[in-house]
Amino acid sequence: MSSILADAIGAAAAVCSTTSFAPQLLKIWRDKQSGEVSVRMYLLTVGAFTLWSVYGLLLGSWPLLAANLVSLALASAILALQLRYRGSAARPADPDRRARRAPPR
Repeated sequence: MSSILADAIGAAAAVCSTTSFAPQLLKIWRDKQSGEVSVRMYLLTVGAFTLWSVYGLLLGSWPLLAANLVSLALASAILALQLRYRGSAARPADPDRRARRAPPR
């Protein structure tokens, strides 16, 4: 396999892995409650991304380091919001929220 193809596959995997945290982060941020998200799982995830980042640094692999630092930041933000909103009651749905955000025609 060519190095360009391997780098492209690695970059695509890094983008998918990193952006996979965005929907959960946005949901917790918007709803101001973390619901059923596991604090233990995110503690392990943050620890894993920390170790992967150190590993990438030791190898001198900036793509590995960069992808894991971004993932570490997103997972840490989710963990922080989970701890902040732990025990918060769910807010009732606001059916008009989307209507207010819709752009004028």
